[in-house]
Amino acid sequence: MKRFMAIFLVVLGLVTALGCAQKRVAQAPEQPVQPGVITEDKQKAAVPEAGEAGRERITEQQPPKTEQADLQAPPKELPVTMEDIYFDYDQYAVRDDAKPVLKDLAKFLSNNRNAKVVIEGHCDERGTDEYNLALGDKRAHSVREFLIALGIPSSRIDTVSYGEERPLCTESTEACWAKNRRAHFVLVEGK
Repeated sequence: MKRFMAIFLVVLGLVTALGCAQKRVAQAPEQPVQPGVITEDKQKAAVPEAGEAGRERITEQQPPKTEQADLQAPPKELPVTMEDIYFDYDQYAVRDDAKPVLKDLAKFLSNNRNAKVVIEGHCDERGTDEYNLALGDKRAHSVREFLIALGIPSSRIDTVSYGEERPLCTESTEACWAKNRRAHFVLVEGK
């Protein structure tokens, strides 16, 4: 697993370096939805998507452009909360006790076609930061695949991994760790 993570980080570094080496102005067709919308009850900070692909890259020869069309507000969070689902230690498979919650979420999304969901993957504090970010990503993606199987279009589902960065509980006990092994749902207005 450590070897896989090392290879992944090297490939990610190469892709980033190659992406930064471009000299021409390139503009992506549309800006992706930014995950990590703020929820007041948990006092979370909004996190922009890495790379900000919707913005232009500016060379030294060209002055920056500022147009209203280039400025997009983050998606508006809906005043609906969904129950978190939980995972077993070091696992990312959707548990049977989580399936009714996910079916309720799929029903809500089917009835509210303008809504999107951001699935946040979380882990407990055990393991390295890199491992927990990867595990949180696997958890979010397994939930995403479950919702797609229930008929929700993939374009209405975004995922983000916070690993161990945003714990609900900070004690070093099994009961506390179990609360942190979760997927959290943020519902936002779609386009």
